[in-house]
Amino acid sequence: MFFSSGHSSVVERLVANEKVEGSTPFARSIIMIIWISSYPKSGNTYLRSFLSSYYYSNNGKFDFEQLLNIHQFPNIKFSKVKLTSKEEASKYWIFNQNNYFDKNKLNFVKTHNCLYPYMGNEFTSKNETVGAIYIVRDPRNVITSITHHYSLNYEKALENMLDEDCSLLEKSFDQDFSNFTYLNSWSNHYKSWKNNLNFETLFIKYEDLENNKEEIFKKIIFFIEKVSKKNSDLNKKKFLNSIKSTNFSSLKNKELNEGFEESVYSNKIGKKVNFFNLGFNNRWQKLLPLDIKKKVNEKFKENLVELNYLNE
Repeated sequence: MFFSSGHSSVVERLVANEKVEGSTPFARSIIMIIWISSYPKSGNTYLRSFLSSYYYSNNGKFDFEQLLNIHQFPNIKFSKVKLTSKEEASKYWIFNQNNYFDKNKLNFVKTHNCLYPYMGNEFTSKNETVGAIYIVRDPRNVITSITHHYSLNYEKALENMLDEDCSLLEKSFDQDFSNFTYLNSWSNHYKSWKNNLNFETLFIKYEDLENNKEEIFKKIIFFIEKVSKKNSDLNKKKFLNSIKSTNFSSLKNKELNEGFEESVYSNKIGKKVNFFNLGFNNRWQKLLPLDIKKKVNEKFKENLVELNYLNE
């Protein structure tokens, strides 16, 4: 099952269908990738905004253009070959990481890909990856965000979240599958990254970014410095500016005033849907229909207990 998505990242929109030149595949010993990973609509953009502000600005003042420093993968931008199926696309995941990402610098890379193999093909390995930051969100808030962003009804959104073959796929005009992103189910998605033993993964909860923002963002910075072996001191002024300039209300106002390339056009309402919608004010208790609430609590009960969401 696929999310019906007209969604393209900032990078994908700007490069259109151009391919980026790379070097000889597997010429590098290890690639310096830190994955910024999540299931869709779980806070990935919020986290990337903070990181791009802290690492790619002079003073911690955020601008949407800074997000261009954090690439998205899988992406047609990082493929020279026209890939004609999902299976073929998955065979090129590690090949393309070796071909395009530079070992001489730290590469922050956004992904929504599940870490479980697809048709026997691994997404990445310790040879390409030095670490990952995974952000999980209460599935009852994920589903409300998905219905808004993808213009889906609750039944269809829940069906996708339970579907172990679910994918994000944007084929180019010539039926290229290079953008194929394997989601799996919501449950398997977070487990694949949380239980990964091949490289260090920092597992954080979206809700903690509301309740313990400074503590969690410090933990993220320290993790990045450790796994990249940079061990730079925290720039406190820049750190606090980055938090302030990327709070949700600032991002929402910035989108309203400037537009945001990651917002999507909805055929249902005939216009773009605002990307920054409710944020931390997305309260499933007030939004979810009773029948959907019961289904989600039942289907994800084990996960809700594990992640300490059940009593929230």
